[in-house]
Amino acid sequence: MNAAVFYHVTPSHPGAHRFTVTCTVATPASEQRFTLPTWIPGSYMIREFSQHLGRVDGADADGPVIVHKHDKCTWVVRDAQGPLTLTYEVYAWDLSVRKAHLDQTHGFFNGTSLFLSPAGFEDQPHAVALHAPTDPRCKDWKVATTLPRISGGPHEFGTFQAADYDELIDHPVEMGTFDLVTFEVDDVPHEIAVTGVHSGDLDILAADSQRICAVFSEMFGGLPMAHYLFQLTIETNGYGGLEHRSSTALIHPRKGLPRTGQEERSDDYVGLLGLISHEYFHLWNIKRIKPEAYLPYDLSKEGYTTQLWAFEGFTSYFDDLALLRAGVVDVEGWMTLFGKQQTRVYSSAGRLKQSVADSSFDAWVKLYRSDENSINSMISYYTKGALVGLALDLTLRLRSDGRVCLDDLMRTLWKRFGEPGVGVPEHEIERLASELLGEDLTAFFDQAVRGTADLPIATLLEAFAVGFHRRPAESAADRGGKPSKKSVEALRSRGSLLIKTKAADGGSKITNVLDGGGGQGAGLSAGDVVIALDGLKCGTELVKLLAERSPGDTVTLHAFRRGILMTFEARLKPPPDSVVYLELLDDADDAALARRRAWLGA
Repeated sequence: MNAAVFYHVTPSHPGAHRFTVTCTVATPASEQRFTLPTWIPGSYMIREFSQHLGRVDGADADGPVIVHKHDKCTWVVRDAQGPLTLTYEVYAWDLSVRKAHLDQTHGFFNGTSLFLSPAGFEDQPHAVALHAPTDPRCKDWKVATTLPRISGGPHEFGTFQAADYDELIDHPVEMGTFDLVTFEVDDVPHEIAVTGVHSGDLDILAADSQRICAVFSEMFGGLPMAHYLFQLTIETNGYGGLEHRSSTALIHPRKGLPRTGQEERSDDYVGLLGLISHEYFHLWNIKRIKPEAYLPYDLSKEGYTTQLWAFEGFTSYFDDLALLRAGVVDVEGWMTLFGKQQTRVYSSAGRLKQSVADSSFDAWVKLYRSDENSINSMISYYTKGALVGLALDLTLRLRSDGRVCLDDLMRTLWKRFGEPGVGVPEHEIERLASELLGEDLTAFFDQAVRGTADLPIATLLEAFAVGFHRRPAESAADRGGKPSKKSVEALRSRGSLLIKTKAADGGSKITNVLDGGGGQGAGLSAGDVVIALDGLKCGTELVKLLAERSPGDTVTLHAFRRGILMTFEARLKPPPDSVVYLELLDDADDAALARRRAWLGA
């Protein structure tokens, strides 16, 4: 492959968090433009990667040339003679899966943060040489990426190639002294490169990951790539994942790794496996089966679709279901995971105001830019989309008498759109579901996707011998998924202002005020620091103290707002039934039990 565009990347100043990059175009246009993306596929927010580019210098065959800044992410060189090279530095101090990070311990980057794209060459071959750092503290570094290699041995620095710019930026690069563990699924090699200080048992991680990946390979009839890489960065509290065509970048808390000799999988470890499952399912759902609006990507501006409820929501449904199918959780464990996930839905008053179609469309300005009022105004297309996925799966199974399920819809999407590389038009998923069932599902999608009323989940689950329950939270730490040790009547008899708080400044700082609650009625606001309840110091225990009162009680609160002490009179209300948990209905009829076995294997 002869590259039309060639890059050199050097981690030149790890201590200062700076990569040095050159971009060479062999045959530049008379007015050659270079652009840097404003967002990265899979993360729907304008991130302005050009913020971290330093000065851009240019040179051609005759020497230095003037590089004009055209707009926030575009540079222009005019009348260059022969090969044109731009040289620039990129500041990399964002420890996330979306941008770039560099210090003396490791380097990581997405191509969207480093690679200027020469206009007119987007569809031509690209190549990049990755150079080892000269800093002696980095002398043992190696490389983990799925970019096709031209030179160098496995995990060595060297030269890599891509068929076009889209492929170039879809293979993130990890460099450092990572630990490596491998496994195979259907003869396809998989690697897990683990960066960060840890004492985890990576053999256990590899074995469980292999089981999960095998579930999806069987579901789709094989794997769509020749090699796969998990780039896992271990941190104290970090969390995140971003999918790519043959790899995923992950960040997870250190406590999530398995330990040698542990008898059971911890909740934190199951959380890591769920993240791995989610990103791996994206190999099909969004990386290859993708909205028509994203073929091709235009990374200079927002790309709008109303379908993220399916591309992220269905993924959020299958990620935990795959843990059950792989045997890394049992059915009780899956019910706990689902209950926790849906507690996040029913804890949000925004579910009754924003549909998942609108949530998808507004991702650019709402989900990725949430604030203190988001709980009242929006719903996540991840969590509510997972609920839609479950409802659709059960509806298909029930109305077809087990002939059709959501797996069949995903396989059909793969065959008709993912495998041939065709974008999925708006509403096509709805049409395909109706086609597979042989029944018009418009009413279902009007309610589930375009509506805001709660779905009849309890009725659907009962037909599969599973009970759906909601109750108030026991405490602020109650994440759901389990029945309470206290009676529901006792929980509902406690007083509540429908506020969320955190400890701050010796008091209880309000983080959210929910619509319709006594806190909102009294005029309390996010940011207020409540210091006293009925004339007595409440410290950080406001919500707990309120729970000792009863609905209907009136209380007096003293709170600081912007340094001014204010007094509020508030009337308590019952706490909302925000917590979700499931139970097996083993006394259900034979038909319901048979449906449950076909769905959950239990």
